[in-house]
Amino acid sequence: MTTSSTLPDLDLTLFNFKEGDSMATKMLMLIEGIYGMGVKHSINKYGYTEQRYYQVLKDFKKSGSASLIDQKRGPKHKSRRTEKIMQQIIRHRFLDPDASAAVIAQKLNQTDMAVSLRSVERTIQEYGIQKKTPSIKSRTY
Repeated sequence: MTTSSTLPDLDLTLFNFKEGDSMATKMLMLIEGIYGMGVKHSINKYGYTEQRYYQVLKDFKKSGSASLIDQKRGPKHKSRRTEKIMQQIIRHRFLDPDASAAVIAQKLNQTDMAVSLRSVERTIQEYGIQKKTPSIKSRTY
């Protein structure tokens, strides 16, 4: 048994994984980086940076194969229009249906709820609570 970390006859192409399978790609990159031709060769082959390679390796050591699954990127919740702020916008609209979005935004800002005019307008539009315009009645002569 050899103690060398490289295995010259390691051929991971026999796995035949799908082209877009990022979990398999990361796993093969880690295997080749540790037991194959080295980190530099592995990251060039799979198109990752060295920093990302070590980040994936650290996550793999910490959490196992579950860490290789791509996570949803971006914010996990609305940071500006929280549920509480949206409820207050709707509340103000129902209490005073004639109040404009600017007035509602001003009232919320006065109560230490930081909200922009555009956020109020979006909430009103999303929930369909715009002011009703009076309909023009046709005259019959």
